[in-house]
Amino acid sequence: MHTDTEVVDDPTPRINLATSEDIRREMAKVYRETRCNKIMPSNGTKLVYMLINILKAYEVTEIEKRLTYLELAHLEGSK
Repeated sequence: MHTDTEVVDDPTPRINLATSEDIRREMAKVYRETRCNKIMPSNGTKLVYMLINILKAYEVTEIEKRLTYLELAHLEGSK
């Protein structure tokens, strides 16, 4: 049975999203809470959508850092 209300705890706790594993863990939490009807499916979908975009931004940032490191290492090795 699904109701159109959900419980929201105030204030919203700070969530650590510093690594891809943190983001994956939060997505899994949203999934479980949606399955248990703690949050509405429409809100769960929106939250996971935002988390996916945060994950993409994290991945791009990590790739840019690694590429910069490799480029610098290559330049140093060329001297």
